[in-house]
Amino acid sequence: MTSPLFDSVPGFDQPIAVLKHCHDKIRKQLTTLQNLLGHLAQHGNTADAQQAAKAVLQYFNKAAHLHHDDEEQDLMPMLQATATGDDAALLITLVPEILADHQRMDQAWLTLRPELDAIAAGTGTQLSVDGVRDYVAAYQAHMAKEEGQLAPMAKRLFSAQQMEQLGTAMQRRRGIAPAAPDATAVLAAMRTDYVQSSLSETDVLADPIAQFQKWFAEAVHAQVMEPNAMDLSTVSPDGKPSSRIVLIKQFDERGFTWYTNYNSDKGQQLEHNPHAALLFFWRELERQVRIEGTVVKTTAAESDEYFNVRPLQSRLSAIASQQSTPIASRAELESHYEAVAAAVGDAQPPRPAHWGGYRLQPERIEFWQGRRSRFHDRIVFTRDADGQWSMQRLQP
Repeated sequence: MTSPLFDSVPGFDQPIAVLKHCHDKIRKQLTTLQNLLGHLAQHGNTADAQQAAKAVLQYFNKAAHLHHDDEEQDLMPMLQATATGDDAALLITLVPEILADHQRMDQAWLTLRPELDAIAAGTGTQLSVDGVRDYVAAYQAHMAKEEGQLAPMAKRLFSAQQMEQLGTAMQRRRGIAPAAPDATAVLAAMRTDYVQSSLSETDVLADPIAQFQKWFAEAVHAQVMEPNAMDLSTVSPDGKPSSRIVLIKQFDERGFTWYTNYNSDKGQQLEHNPHAALLFFWRELERQVRIEGTVVKTTAAESDEYFNVRPLQSRLSAIASQQSTPIASRAELESHYEAVAAAVGDAQPPRPAHWGGYRLQPERIEFWQGRRSRFHDRIVFTRDADGQWSMQRLQP
């Protein structure tokens, strides 16, 4: 049997192999980092040392975070939505560990990066032995968990469609997804006939919140891409509507909750006009849910509780960003983040007063199920003056 002439790079039709390929590149850079320690001790800051520092900086500044995002935003949520039994029980422990690993690696990188910047620029010769040791150890332990537990689980559980979904998400994250066809040439011809399901008055639960819970669970089970994503529409003081996608974090009989910066555009609009609308669209199930009502802030205790379970990077971003206000450049934005990270250090940052939750208290909830020939099913619930819900069918 002959050996291949070269080691081919896996394509994104094999996303788990791509993740392993990323690990191989990470191991190469970690070895360079360890070799740099010995080189500096023996030879000082030479041209070779500067080149090595630049290579490590290039990879961990620009590429490594993509690997973390692949796991946090796609791989692990897909596994959590798919796994059952022992696999689901393992993920309950493993996912928080992986998220904590990411935080430890990011924290260790904050120590090493300024030293590597100075070495690359030829102005420094110091590289923390403890910092390199901690960074390498954190990455090695992290990759062992992924290769020994996450990757085999994904190979075993994911369908071909899920593998394609994961690979496509990874491509888009790297800006290499295939270009979309010319919209002007195909827009008028775009038609999709909805055939998956129907919705009758006898199908719908009497409580619209319970009905939403049922549909949301079905969206999760169907592996809908980000089933918790919703369009939030608000109105400015001069009557101009504005929409954006946010993520729901809780829903119950009190309403639908999300978290954001209170000083953002949407926060200022809600301050003047608390009436808003939400829209969920679950394409894979040919369904949408429209929700209208009045928005109130969650309690400080609720906002604190959610803020404290967010990934550290997200908490630092919430502190560093004055959401919706102009800024001169991305570099200035990142410098704000780095300043906050340096000020916080190893401490747990408290929730800033300008950041917290909103809850939309529903007054109208419409369930829309796509049907053939645009003859859709629409069932709407309206809250009466006494707080009870009434139901009726709407024409499509």
